[in-house]
Amino acid sequence: MHTLENDKLKISINTFGAELSKITSVKNKTEFMWHADPNVWGSSAPNLFPIIGALKNDTYVFENKAYNLPKHGFVRHNQNIILHEETKNSLTFKLVSDEGLLTKYPFHFEFFITYTLSDNNLEIKHTVKNTDDKTMYFSVGGHPAFKCPAFKNENYDDYYLEFDQVENSKRHLINMDNGLISDKIELVFNNSNKLPLTHDLFLKDALVFKDTKSRKISLMSEKSGPILSVNFEGFPYLGIWAKPNGDFICIEPWLGIADNENTNQNLVDKEGILSLEANKTFQASYNIEIDNTHLA
Repeated sequence: MHTLENDKLKISINTFGAELSKITSVKNKTEFMWHADPNVWGSSAPNLFPIIGALKNDTYVFENKAYNLPKHGFVRHNQNIILHEETKNSLTFKLVSDEGLLTKYPFHFEFFITYTLSDNNLEIKHTVKNTDDKTMYFSVGGHPAFKCPAFKNENYDDYYLEFDQVENSKRHLINMDNGLISDKIELVFNNSNKLPLTHDLFLKDALVFKDTKSRKISLMSEKSGPILSVNFEGFPYLGIWAKPNGDFICIEPWLGIADNENTNQNLVDKEGILSLEANKTFQASYNIEIDNTHLA
């Protein structure tokens, strides 16, 4: 574990996958991240690269050659990530393509993730450098899981998500058999910015959105008020997920999305895929802000 701390928050990051594991109040020791119980869901905030979600048959095609990648790619749980740079208020981790990864993903790259702690705010910045002589294609995103309920005297259904815009967005349903995006949709919002949380909400897997107006979502308690917020300007796709028996909620900013059931599996044609020219660099950040009322 590597840690960052100021007078309000202490964060812990696991070198495996450069995964954010804890956000803890310095003064009252309140923990805001899910504790990665392996009997429910053994992660806390996996980093998603170079794909998000599932591929059809775990396979994509690039330049007429088929490649296999697991769900969410190969950064999460990766043991080859190193601590690249450390400052007073930031930690940067690095993964470099190697011969093993080239068999799964035929691009030379450098992937960085930087955690910067400032007051009650944590910035998570993804940096992708294309060190190849051809255009590379990728997706990137976050998967942070927050404790819900955050306090012992509360229940899961005391909580709701508050979106910063009034929404009429529909969820794109996931095929439960293969993890792919189906053509089926369901109305979630009807001129509302509030999403009540219940365990039953996730019986059909994640809520996947392609068209929300909001770029800030707050986790709210009917008893304790605002807990935290996630700001994700520049991320067009959004996942909301939990295990139906899990006392956590994932707010997932995505630059990319799982394969559609009708995909041709060509990486260049994949919905939401990003392209980066040779020797260019891409960056995208989202922020987690803990409400000050719970840090005193």
